[in-house]
Amino acid sequence: MQARATSTALEAFNERVGVCRDFAHLAVTFCRCLNIPARYVNGHLGDIGVPVVDPMDFSAWIEVFIGGKWHSFDPRNNVPRIGRIVVARGRDAADVPLINSFGPHVLKSFRIWTYEVDASSVEP
Repeated sequence: MQARATSTALEAFNERVGVCRDFAHLAVTFCRCLNIPARYVNGHLGDIGVPVVDPMDFSAWIEVFIGGKWHSFDPRNNVPRIGRIVVARGRDAADVPLINSFGPHVLKSFRIWTYEVDASSVEP
C-alpha cells in the first residue's frame, strides 16, 4: 500500500505513487494553479460495472466547476465509473476527514452494497 498520513500533492507527483486521496489532492492543486475551481470529495465508489474487489473502501475524487456546473473527475481511475455516493465535499481531506473522533475506536465491520437502478423504474 502506498498510503501515508503525511504525503503531500508534491510528493505524490514526484514519487508517482499514492492512493486516491493523494491523486485527488494533486488534481485539485493542478486545477487551482490554472484558476479552475475544484473541490475534494470523499465517499464510496460502487463496484457497478467493474470486478468486485473486497474489501470495499471509501474513495476520494474531485469536482471541477466548468461551464456553470460541477463535474466529477476521478484522477485515480482511468475509466468512467458510476455509483458514486458522496459523503462530504471540502477544500481538501483535512476539511472532510472520514472519521473525526477523540479516544480509541475500533471498526469491527464495514460493508456497502451498490446496485445499478434502471432510470425508467424510478418515480419522479
